[in-house]
Order: sequence, then C-alpha cells, then structure tokens
Amino acid sequence: MKAMILAAGLGTRMRPLTNHCPKPLLAVAGKPLIVHHIEKLVALGIEEIVINHAYLGHMIEEHLGDGSQFDCRILYSAEREALETGGGIFNALPLLQTGQDSEQAFLLVNGDVWLDWDLIKIPQVIHGLCHLWLVKNPEHNPSGDFVLLADDFSQTKVVDKSSSDLEALTFSGISLIKPSLFEGCAAGAFPLAPLLRGAMVNNEASGELYDGSWVDVGTPERLQQVEELVIAKQVTESI
Repeated sequence: MKAMILAAGLGTRMRPLTNHCPKPLLAVAGKPLIVHHIEKLVALGIEEIVINHAYLGHMIEEHLGDGSQFDCRILYSAEREALETGGGIFNALPLLQTGQDSEQAFLLVNGDVWLDWDLIKIPQVIHGLCHLWLVKNPEHNPSGDFVLLADDFSQTKVVDKSSSDLEALTFSGISLIKPSLFEGCAAGAFPLAPLLRGAMVNNEASGELYDGSWVDVGTPERLQQVEELVIAKQVTESI
C-alpha cells in the first residue's frame, strides 16, 4: 500500500511562523510535523509515500530528499499553484497507482493533523470507494461533518450529516481512497469533500471512530498543544 501526505497548503493561519517555512516543516518536539507522519507510516509497513507541495515546496524536497533516510521512497507531486485537496490528489494519481493493481486503495493523510498512529488499524480491504476515520468534534467544528451508521451487513458506513438525525462527527483527515473515486474528474483545482459525499450517497463510503488524541494543527496555539502531547507521550514511554 502507498500513502499520500497532503502538504500544499499556504499555512496562512500559522503566520508569521510560515512566512519563510512551509507548515509541514514546522518543528514539533525537535522534528518537523511531516517527519512524525513519515516515521509512523514506515512503521506501519508503508514503503512508498507521495507528497504534494506548492508553497515553498522546494524546502520540503530539500529536507526530506528521496526518503532513504527514513527507510522509504518519497515521490513528489509539485503544483505550480495549489490545486485544493481533490485536485492535488488527482494530479498525483499516476504516482499512486501501481501497474499490478491500479485500483488498490492508498492511505491519504492531511499533513496538518496530529494523532496517535499507534491506535490506527488499517484494513487490508475496503468495500466501496473510501474509508474514513472520524473523531469527536473539536471546539472549532462543533457541528461535525459526517455520521457513522451500521448497515444491514454489520458494516459501518458514512453518510453526510444532512442525511441523518444522529450526532455528526468530524473527519480526521485520515482516509483510505481508491483511485476510481476520481472517475470523471479533470485536471485543475477542486475540493475532495463533494467526491466523498457522492460516494456516501451511493453507499460506497465506510468508516470508523478514532477515539485517541487528535489535533488539527492549524494555528500556533494548536502547534504548541501538539508539542505538549508529543513530549508527554515521550516521557510516559521512557518511564
């Protein structure tokens, strides 16, 4: 299985920290946030990682190189201008598909979230076009995004919150995606959310609740929060 880390955002809410540094390279407990992701993905057995970038992307490539220092292979999908989440993934699909199985799902990771990867269990097979990890709603997204529902086959599907009266949860930014989710799309900038909602309408989206620590690292305050969480975890593991 391959993975893609989304790293093309401008990081405007992080300014002035991102005036001269792309957000994925901001340090958390002594190493860039994106390196925390890479190391955990490698520990999960993922050997090939695709990273898209736009703003100050050359700095990401210079810092991470070809991935050999992390015991993986890193491929880059450079964007002259940010293509939004959906357009960025679509642009990178040639790097994510394999000749043996062009429909194999890949793990998609928002580069600006933090979570305890040790609590993530990646299913080997997904039914449908995508599998999403949802989290309890943070303060900045109190109404949530999607709802988890058990279907008649003892599987858990995801539906849009407008389709259910149940309490919605927040999309974590971690998902498994099949390339065919992008069937019919064209090159250019477009969001991912409408494609996910389309899969939900067709009962092609599954999901599960991730109940560990999770932070959307969108502001300097949340970056500091992650710093404290990582240091606390390191202290606990050293005892």
